[in-house]
Amino acid sequence: MSDSARASSLSRIERLLDDNSFVEIGSRITARSTDFNMTAHKAPGDGVVTGYGTIEGSLVYVYSQDAEVLGGSVGEMHAKKIAGIYRMAMKMGAPVIGLLDCSGLRLQEATDALDAFGQMYYCQTLASGVVLQIAAVFGSCGGGMAVSSAIADFVFMEKDGKLFVNSPNALAGNDETKCDTASAAFQSEEAGLADVVGTEEEILSQIRTLVSILPANNEDDMSYDECRDDLNRLSENLEGWKGDTARALAEISDDHFFLELKKDYDPTMVTAFIRLNGTTVGCVANRTEIYSDEGEKEEEFEAALSSRGCEKAAAFVSFCDAFQIPLLTLVHVKGYKQSKCTEKKIARMAGRLTYAFANADVPKVTVIVGDAFGSASVTMNSKSIGADLVFAWPQARIGVMDAENAVKIMYAEEIGASSDAASLIREKTAEYEKLQASAQSAAARGLVDDIIDAKETRKRVIAAFEMLFTKREGRPSKKHGTIE
Repeated sequence: MSDSARASSLSRIERLLDDNSFVEIGSRITARSTDFNMTAHKAPGDGVVTGYGTIEGSLVYVYSQDAEVLGGSVGEMHAKKIAGIYRMAMKMGAPVIGLLDCSGLRLQEATDALDAFGQMYYCQTLASGVVLQIAAVFGSCGGGMAVSSAIADFVFMEKDGKLFVNSPNALAGNDETKCDTASAAFQSEEAGLADVVGTEEEILSQIRTLVSILPANNEDDMSYDECRDDLNRLSENLEGWKGDTARALAEISDDHFFLELKKDYDPTMVTAFIRLNGTTVGCVANRTEIYSDEGEKEEEFEAALSSRGCEKAAAFVSFCDAFQIPLLTLVHVKGYKQSKCTEKKIARMAGRLTYAFANADVPKVTVIVGDAFGSASVTMNSKSIGADLVFAWPQARIGVMDAENAVKIMYAEEIGASSDAASLIREKTAEYEKLQASAQSAAARGLVDDIIDAKETRKRVIAAFEMLFTKREGRPSKKHGTIE
């Protein structure tokens, strides 16, 4: 590795980790291929720096690639070094962070490089759900390394980074001027692979934050922190954020901590981490509005589940369940999004989200903040599929559908024959809301555990998770489910 390349790789590692904590492993390893005059190309370290260090005092393993070495290609020893880091991380139960910048497989090493790639994939697969895996793309991430990044739990991308299996210009009838499928914008907004997009410094800072709030592995959770915020703090006017649930979650979190992931991939569904009484909680929430920092409404959406929203929420719930992270769900949904494009995948993705919530055995609390209509509301972590506690704000509406629409179907003949149809509809709608479509009626049937003032949400949810801290739940013995 050239001095400049090594400096670049080390610089990212040193800015990511605690000061003077990095210890390099495998610095003397080099490429061993002799074909195609490869011996003339010296590459100490084979283009990747590997080792370990700490973030906020906690052990992490890290590898950092550099595109200046042998064209940024991944050879046999390069991939084996990464696989070795994974093996060590699994023994120690520590996260693995990859700082990626490469063009793909090294052609000169052919099957040797392919085999090493396979070993790396295998180690990543074994590590999935055992230790935290983070990939951050700086520069390019091509071919097989793009697949590697997708196996990670979280993917960060530099704004000018490129991630691709096939280059945009290699796609028939396409080029970068038409659609840059490798861009960070495409990978975050359309593909949904990138969780966070930002500058290099922003990404390194966000990775440090993420590592500091999450368990290092699936058994030992050292992510707890002392809560300095008032556990009984009231959130006045919280009901005003029932549309922009990202704001609602930030409001009830300890010191308003809020880390949203995949925010550009279908913003109608929020997936984020907050802190409650010093504990990290994973949050899934329907969103119908987005407000600016100045309080002005920027976007508005229908209260409906989309295929993309279900897809991103299902993956997030599965991650939280694997690492024993409690789940909080805010519900405001009237049904499924209606469009030809959505219909292609909505049944499958809604099934995945339903399965993810029902399959998760971590503490699960749901708050119905607006409407909860139809089977879409059942999917959103309802009591019926295993939520431990369900709360509702007083004005929440819970039922099969909007009361007025239900009345128009149920009393179609009477309305048609009435001389004052409007009055009849109002009368029957009020009756239906009281009997079948209110928080009170749902609570009477045990589908809602309590009706709470919106401003008391923080303290009630904290108390619920405190009670559920020692939750244990038996499940049928099986290797794994088939809904992925």
